[in-house]
Amino acid sequence: MSERTQPDPVAPQAATAAGPTSPEAILAYLAGLGLDAPTVSHEPAFTVEQSKRITGDIPGAHTKNLFVKDKRGRLFLVVAEHEQRIDLKRLHEVIGGSGRLSFCSADQMMAHLGVTPGSVTSLAVINDRAHAVSVVLDAALMAEPVINCHPLINSMTTSLSRDGLLAFFRATGHEPMIVALPAPETQA
Repeated sequence: MSERTQPDPVAPQAATAAGPTSPEAILAYLAGLGLDAPTVSHEPAFTVEQSKRITGDIPGAHTKNLFVKDKRGRLFLVVAEHEQRIDLKRLHEVIGGSGRLSFCSADQMMAHLGVTPGSVTSLAVINDRAHAVSVVLDAALMAEPVINCHPLINSMTTSLSRDGLLAFFRATGHEPMIVALPAPETQA
């Protein structure tokens, strides 16, 4: 008689031939890691401005995410507090990119993160099974005790502790780089 093995409850249920991870699967994954991840459903928020209006009453820091690539084709998911201004011309200096960075296409976003524009989230690295994406977290964001992000869809917001978010990244094989993101220089 063959012994049946149970699936690892914390193994990423990521992108497969059937498609990317679902919001329900990411929430189950977080629960399997033992993380408290309260989630609120709301109308879709496609921009930071819409998100502020729709989710502004949810306690904690809210995020914005930039999916960018450098000249050598290296991919970075940059996560910052939603009101943080970032100097995109100097961003490569703090993350080790080779020259200026450019935004990835919607096709690259779907291929690597399994999400569409308007739904980019730090949790999307669960779909990056090839570990092609480097996660970059803003140091100011990581000073916050609670961090809010979409669970792979922009009509829900999930709250995680700072340590919970870090545990998620590590469980998916994405050791994040924590840096002070450069702000745009002020003009006199």
